[in-house]
Amino acid sequence: MTGEIGRFTLTNLLIAKAVPNGNPVSKNRYQWAATGDVNAFFGLMLDNIAGLVLTVSLLAGVFKFPEQFAIRYMIPGTAIGVLVGDLLFFVMAFRLAKRTGHGKVTAMPLGLDTPSTFGMVLFVLGPAYRAALPENLPADFNPSQIAEHYEIALPAAMHAWQIGICCIVASGIFKLLCSIGSGWTRRVVPRAGLLGSLAAIALVLIGFLPLMDILALPLVGIVALAIILVALTARMKLPFKIPGALASLIVAGGMFYLLKLIDRVYDTGLLASVEKQDLDAYEALLPYEWLHVFSFEWVNAATDSLKYLATVIGGIDCTESAAAAGDDYYTGSIISVEAVATVAAGLCGGVIQTTPYIGHPAYKAMGGRAAYTLATALFVGGAGLLGYFGFLYLVIPKAAVFPILVFIGIEITSQSFHATPTRHYPAVAFACLPALAVLANLLLGKYVTDQSLFLSGELLTIRILSGGFIITSLIWASALAAMIDRKLKTVAIYFVVAGSMAFFGVIHSPYGSGRLFLPFLPDWVLSWFQPATQETLQTFTLDPLFVNPVYQFAIAYFIVAVLMLALSLFAKESAAEAEIENLES
Repeated sequence: MTGEIGRFTLTNLLIAKAVPNGNPVSKNRYQWAATGDVNAFFGLMLDNIAGLVLTVSLLAGVFKFPEQFAIRYMIPGTAIGVLVGDLLFFVMAFRLAKRTGHGKVTAMPLGLDTPSTFGMVLFVLGPAYRAALPENLPADFNPSQIAEHYEIALPAAMHAWQIGICCIVASGIFKLLCSIGSGWTRRVVPRAGLLGSLAAIALVLIGFLPLMDILALPLVGIVALAIILVALTARMKLPFKIPGALASLIVAGGMFYLLKLIDRVYDTGLLASVEKQDLDAYEALLPYEWLHVFSFEWVNAATDSLKYLATVIGGIDCTESAAAAGDDYYTGSIISVEAVATVAAGLCGGVIQTTPYIGHPAYKAMGGRAAYTLATALFVGGAGLLGYFGFLYLVIPKAAVFPILVFIGIEITSQSFHATPTRHYPAVAFACLPALAVLANLLLGKYVTDQSLFLSGELLTIRILSGGFIITSLIWASALAAMIDRKLKTVAIYFVVAGSMAFFGVIHSPYGSGRLFLPFLPDWVLSWFQPATQETLQTFTLDPLFVNPVYQFAIAYFIVAVLMLALSLFAKESAAEAEIENLES
């Protein structure tokens, strides 16, 4: 991919110099479909299907949420968001090709936001569902297996669904408003900050967490991962030119069903780690229940969704990633499409927001153009609206499909370093540290039953560091990059921003849901903004200024800002030396 990125960069420079007003004229027609689109389609499609599988499996596995409800109410609208977004990006690829004169533009990929999937399921949908269930449940309660138990679970599931709709619609509207200033953010924030936060997401959420499901069944997962890596990372051609993602699914999926047959005949226990599904896939066909969203009863749940805030950092980062690979889309347009697709998903009952995938360089490396986004839009949209996702959910083993997420994570991380100046490598690495706190927080939250342990000590510190980690990673990496360039006044600005955000919980929120808070206000005012919910840190109270650890974070940031300003008065010569060193390097 290094040579390909270099060629695109050189081409951009030549066109910019040769053609006035930035409107190049090219006789080369846009090659919107190529053989690489096949591989890219399976990569993007399976990535989205993996996201849908992840949504339903997390809800069912962690919270005993009824799978039938999730597939017939939540999945159709979520798939519509992917349909709308990828169709718009398909059109945008043609416009970019016409504007730049490039015949091999790769469309921006769009799909389900993986971090949002974990956040919505673990901190919004699941807790809301549990809080709405009756207190005295039958001892054998299983909403997906027994009809009368499903009737008990139905009102709680409906309540969680409505809260999810409100969050997604609000998220899309917020993104649309922020798209106005997204281009400015991309110009001001250094590439190490934008791509460093991407590397953090890629390593922890997109790469490591699916790896746990892959290695839970190593006889299938390791084989699938090896095929993905040899075909897509090492870029070796497979026999008969079979796309790597498809070959992985065929070989690993075949091994899964072979093991299943052996286990059935000899009772070996090889699949003991695989969760059994009680869903009848035929019951998922032609879902119509999602149309209940147009009664707009979900508006009544708007109050419960006020404590959640969507960020557009991911969309800005993705545009920077695409530009580094040679396709320079307008940032505002990318964020606008993301916003429109997210709103469309929410208005149709979707509960997971869409986002431009930060794996654009990976799909470009596969040889994808624009056809792969069109095919993905139609396939994923059909899976949700026609209901054949139910069959995919039952048939495709997670260990065979999740390796594509690991590949995307690896590709994003390597591209983040490649597109960043060498001197800023420490900043990219530094950005990954807050993401490790997210990983620790997720694992601890799964196995630590006594939530009071999160009210103090190291566990509270882990939760505080994980709150708003994407923005924390961006600020930390940007500040370190400015330090390396010895722009200490810029460093001070970043720490002032970090301190201000910490005061309101935009970063370092101590709550399990990551909700915001308003300091120095009485409880009766706070109750307007923080509806009573059964969340993991419901008992957390805002202590006096110098006792509350969140406020200590904020004050520490302000102190560092003052120190950086003071140091800048004595560092003028150092700044000049740094500029000379940068030119020499």
